[in-house]
Amino acid sequence: MTSFHVFIATSLDGFIARPDGRLDWLPGALPDGPPAPEGEDYGFDAFMAEIDVVVMGRATFETVQALDPWPYSARMVVLSRTLTNEAIPARLRPEVTVHPGPVDTLVAELRAQGTGGVYVDGGQTVQAFLRAGLMDTLVITQVPVLLGTGLSLFGPLTQDVWFEHLETRSFPSGLVQSRYRARR
Repeated sequence: MTSFHVFIATSLDGFIARPDGRLDWLPGALPDGPPAPEGEDYGFDAFMAEIDVVVMGRATFETVQALDPWPYSARMVVLSRTLTNEAIPARLRPEVTVHPGPVDTLVAELRAQGTGGVYVDGGQTVQAFLRAGLMDTLVITQVPVLLGTGLSLFGPLTQDVWFEHLETRSFPSGLVQSRYRARR
């Protein structure tokens, strides 16, 4: 059965990136940014072990495509009406493809392929999956920084979307991670 999951970091004020998309405040995101604590992946490897496909939007992909080493162990689909498969860096082409959307078409294709876990990443993409009532779990890690402005994880919804709190963990680095499951 296909299921949809978020694993994302936010600032204390709910932003996932600066207004221009930069992640310079996120520990370990950039070589010249704040360092990630050594030996701590905040459960990302265990999360990825359950994922068959990563789905993200063009803007998020353009931010992460330069990451080396590539952190995603599953194949990736980039939702975009403007990006082409030819624009994907050659080193990523075996694992990364572009899909023009919309979300419901992509979801139907993933289900027809027998896809299991789907990691949904990027603000606009997460919002689209939430609006469609598709999200099964959220793992949100708060970084103890206030940005004041930026790209929000959540946006307008057509209806309330309820989740059940499963657990909250704090880490020595000051990050706090909460896990939620959709109430259906």
